[in-house]
Formats: sequence, structure tokens, C-alpha cells
Amino acid sequence: MPRSAQYDIEEILQQAVDIFLEYSFHGAIMDEIIARTSFNRRGFYLEFGSKQQFLYKVLEHYQTTQLMPVVSELETHQGITAINTFFLRYIPLVYSRGCLLINCVCELGKQDATVREMGRHYLDRLQLDFIGCLEKARLNGEIKAEINIESAALQLTSYVQGFAVNGILAENKEEMVIATEALLTPLQL
Repeated sequence: MPRSAQYDIEEILQQAVDIFLEYSFHGAIMDEIIARTSFNRRGFYLEFGSKQQFLYKVLEHYQTTQLMPVVSELETHQGITAINTFFLRYIPLVYSRGCLLINCVCELGKQDATVREMGRHYLDRLQLDFIGCLEKARLNGEIKAEINIESAALQLTSYVQGFAVNGILAENKEEMVIATEALLTPLQL
């Protein structure tokens, strides 16, 4: 009869999010992962197979537990308010550490089709959600009628990517809030 696992997989995945945000994928060595997750090496390879497969699980966990709760605000399609709330919730997530998914796309996206696909799916979802919010904003008279919604949504999506990187470099959260206001103000009436 097989023994049951002596570890909490969700806890391990959360600890790994911190490790990969701190060191990046290539910088995170197996000894550090094993030490900080309290996993033993044999159990790790039985559970995940490889560091690469482990990363995919960590990215799925990160998206589910950290990114999607922030993105869910956009999915209400409540106009400019939803977009502003999204950025206000995104700032604490990416401030000083960046976004794990965007960081991994920057580091691995060229050579890793799975990471590239995860990133593309996330950005496509964001763009569609921004389109929905902007369409609602137009119906509510919150944005200028001449705004090209698809172009504005693409700009917002691109900003999210840059925001994830800027979060690592920003001196404080306030400068990120100011940048968000500067992006959204020209769209509004």
C-alpha cells in the first residue's frame, strides 16, 4: 500500500512562488527549492518530474491564487472604475517583485512554448477584459466617443506588462498610482 504524501502541495507551490520571484527560474537552484519547501529531493522528482514541470505547476498556482483574483475585477466589465480598481489591486501584487508570469515570459518565453502560451493566454484575456470594460465605459459616457477601444485595450494590456517590470524598479507604490492615473485620464471625459 503506497504511503500518503507528507506535505501540503498548495503550501509548497506558494513557497515556490516566492523563490522564483526572488531568484528567477534559472537563478533558483534545486538545493534552495528543496530547503525552502521542506520537500525531499526524491519526493520532488516523484511529484513533479523536473524543475521545468514544477515551474508550470507554480505558474498555474500563481495565476489561480494571485493573478485571477485581481483580473476578476475586469471581468465585471464595469467601465473605467473596474480598470482603475484592477490597477490599484495589481500594484501591491507586483510592487518590488514583479509579476511571476511576466517575469517568466521575459526569461523563458523565447525557448519555452508552455510559458509563452501561458503568457499569451493571460495577455489575450486581459485585452478582452479591457475591451469589455471600455465598451461599458463608452455606453456609460465615461470615455471619449472617438477613442478606438481595441487600440486603447492593447495599450492597457501593454502597460500591464511594463507595469510588472516597473514594479521591480519603482521607488514607491505612489509613483505607480500616478502612472496609472496618467494612462487613464486621457481616455476619460
